[in-house]
Amino acid sequence: MTPPIFNYDEVSDTLYISFSSGEQATGIELTPHILLRLNKQERNAIGMTFLEYSVLAQKTDMGPRSFPLTGLSELSEDLQDIVLDILQRPPVSDVLLLSSYTPSISETIPIMLLYA
Repeated sequence: MTPPIFNYDEVSDTLYISFSSGEQATGIELTPHILLRLNKQERNAIGMTFLEYSVLAQKTDMGPRSFPLTGLSELSEDLQDIVLDILQRPPVSDVLLLSSYTPSISETIPIMLLYA
């Protein structure tokens, strides 16, 4: 596996991470500020884009920020499964930590935090 390529655009405050360059990819909006590019057939991450990166990476008084994966609710169950599988494996798991928030016994909301 080749090491990821990180490109930060200071003007737009956007971090681009490429795990595999030159491949066709489908973009999935995980949150309004985080985009996952993936190859659905091979179930591989191609890259990620972080908009307003400095805000995403900013620590709070209680530690790292966590973000609900609001975009998952817009996906089919099959695509949700693919995305969750990709998020739990390297190279994505080297950048993000997937977890969950459980507001009730019957509800689980996937969340993640960014390793800044």
